[in-house]
Amino acid sequence: MEAGGLIGVGSEEEVVPKSKVKDLENRVKELERVLGRKTMENEILREAVKLAREKKLISRQPLPGVEGLE
Repeated sequence: MEAGGLIGVGSEEEVVPKSKVKDLENRVKELERVLGRKTMENEILREAVKLAREKKLISRQPLPGVEGLE
C-alpha cells in the first residue's frame, strides 16, 4: 500500500480512488473554462450596451435586472 493510502486510513477519512479524484479535477477545470467564457461574454455584452447607449441606438431607460451599465 502506498504511503498516502496509509495516511488516509490512519486519519479515519474516506479514501477515494485516484481515478475519481482525477475525474473531479477534470470537471472543475471544465467548469472553470465555462465560467471564464461566460464572464467574457458578459463583459462584451456590457460594453456593447454601453456603446449603443452612447450612440443612442438603444434607450437610456434601465434594463430590468441589469445594473451598473451607466
